[in-house]
Amino acid sequence: MLIAKVVGSVVATQKDEKLENLKLLVLQVQSHENKPKDQYVVAVDSVQAGVGDTVLYATGSSARQTTLTDGRPCDAVVMAVVDSWDIDGANVYEAWA
Repeated sequence: MLIAKVVGSVVATQKDEKLENLKLLVLQVQSHENKPKDQYVVAVDSVQAGVGDTVLYATGSSARQTTLTDGRPCDAVVMAVVDSWDIDGANVYEAWA
């Protein structure tokens, strides 16, 4: 799993029928120190995340392991909204801070 911040959404009126009714989010990848990287990913939202949320996402075959994405042609999925994380006992991120 990887960490990212939701920075936008994608609207696609023409898409494969297996992608119907799936919300697509634009994610900016974050470093382990919660610094934004110059890297973006479009991911299916399986947890009702929103712009500004910090999330965990998976890519590749792992992206097709959620109930929502099973058997669908997606390469990235948001699977959790992050509340907080720490490294070596030091708090790196808190959603409520």
